[in-house]
Amino acid sequence: MPLSGNPLAAISETREAGPPLTRAWLAMAWRRLLFPYWISEDRWQGRGLLALVIALDCAGVYLAIRVSYWQRDYWDALAAHNINAFWDLMLFFIVIICFGSAFGAARTWFYQALEMRWRNWMTDVFLHRWLDEKAYYRIARAGGTDNPDQRIGEDLRMMASDSLRLSLGLLSNVIQLFSYAVIVWGLSGSLAFAFAGVHFEIPGYMLWIALIYAVGCTWLLEKIGHPLVHADYWQQRYEAHFRFLMMRVRENAEQIAFYSGGHAETTRLSAAFRSIRENWRRLMNYKLRISFFYEAYMEIGAYLPLFIMAPRYFAGLLTLGALQQLNQAFGRVRMILSWFIFSYQSLALLRSVFHRLLEFDAATQAREADGIAVTRSIWADCLVIHALDLCLPNGERLAHIDGIHIRAGERWLIRGPSGAGKSTLLRALAGLWPHGGGEIALPDGAKMFLPQQSYLPPGSLRECLCYPSDAQWFGTRECIEVLRAVRLEGLTGQLEEHDQWDKRLSPGEQQRLAFARVLLHKPAWLFLDESTASLDPDNEAAMYRLVQERLPDAAIVSVAHREGVAAFHDRTLDMMGNGDCGDVR
Repeated sequence: MPLSGNPLAAISETREAGPPLTRAWLAMAWRRLLFPYWISEDRWQGRGLLALVIALDCAGVYLAIRVSYWQRDYWDALAAHNINAFWDLMLFFIVIICFGSAFGAARTWFYQALEMRWRNWMTDVFLHRWLDEKAYYRIARAGGTDNPDQRIGEDLRMMASDSLRLSLGLLSNVIQLFSYAVIVWGLSGSLAFAFAGVHFEIPGYMLWIALIYAVGCTWLLEKIGHPLVHADYWQQRYEAHFRFLMMRVRENAEQIAFYSGGHAETTRLSAAFRSIRENWRRLMNYKLRISFFYEAYMEIGAYLPLFIMAPRYFAGLLTLGALQQLNQAFGRVRMILSWFIFSYQSLALLRSVFHRLLEFDAATQAREADGIAVTRSIWADCLVIHALDLCLPNGERLAHIDGIHIRAGERWLIRGPSGAGKSTLLRALAGLWPHGGGEIALPDGAKMFLPQQSYLPPGSLRECLCYPSDAQWFGTRECIEVLRAVRLEGLTGQLEEHDQWDKRLSPGEQQRLAFARVLLHKPAWLFLDESTASLDPDNEAAMYRLVQERLPDAAIVSVAHREGVAAFHDRTLDMMGNGDCGDVR
């Protein structure tokens, strides 16, 4: 399992388990996702914006309370046909509207600024966790955590947005609860009754009715809608997988077209969408239950206080305005106590977002079991391979290499049949392959690895050429010179042109562009893994001669099959395969 040895290893990937909801899980979500921003270097700006939003929420609650009393006076003025009081109340209402609009607009602006600051900080943190120390490579190789792009791009956005919205909404509801509870308590009076000869009196009984009604229905909703959390978690995964498959078709359109693979891709995409459709049907059923419950809850709750308080009104104990104020206050209290009901679907979605982010965070923090030790060489000009065993992930040994010393300026050729472990050896030298044992001692000095197909990032040709360094590190004249040196004269006028260069350039042109990168960066240690496989013999020889002339003191280690490459190397390591020892000549 990719999360082995990690605190999140217990999080199940099965449908039956779904996102957990335990005290330990909630504490982890708080510690790893929610709390860090508020103690970060951006904490004072974030706390300041949060304080402004809370202050404006409190102002909004105060205005809502004033509107409640305004409504009481308004209905009483109508019942008494008091025209003077009516116009005074309308003027006061205009003042409330002006202040309410200003507070609402300011609150929206500060809230959005806080949301973006939080998301920006979290995105930066997760990008570093993913891209630093080659975690992206470990995750991709392990294959246990799907779609990191969605987790960083979409899930972090939802986490910042929904966490703020729900938490601030809960805080606002708590403030409103105390305010409106006072109104309900004062207007509802006491309920007196006798039972079994004993006289009982319940003060503020309407408040207790609202509390029992909301809490009881909240408990019932949790029982009815709990499966929605799991269904939503899997819906997000299925949707992300479907988008990923479509992206793969777009990126590999030419290869698919050569194979006439449209039918095969249609079958694959249809199967992926079938999972979306089937899970969506489950979501529909769960949401139907919740919607039915919600509608019944709202309809009953809207008229419940009128039925209960009607006798007091007809007995003359309440004015029409007081009855309207009590009905509104009761509704507010009921709505506040029903925050969980109204937010249930959002909370379910947020729980699934937390679960996906915690999975991803655990995968970035996971460390693979100790295997091949990559250390610093005690010699500044010598790379040492000692008792190295290269193994497959299942433990099967590919090769054994021992006593290899590669010194600065030497040219080593690694040969052998396919599957003998040649490319695996280069991955081990790059620190990318932990499976096996032994030690690799790397010297100081810049190192560069050229795979058979080099990565060309989106952007300008200059950015592709200078990768992984910043394009501004190299001058235009220097970039043009290396392009001409690798026989790409036709591209010298297109340095600032943006295009999909991995699609536009042929495999041979891409490999020559990779050698141009070498000439720019001038590494002291150069590792080539079939880096000239797409070149004709003439261009292949030209690239090797170019590197030897421009980098005479650099050590070169090449993996290649062609016999013509041997002429540019003075040492050879023959890897026989089947776990045999390498033969050095």
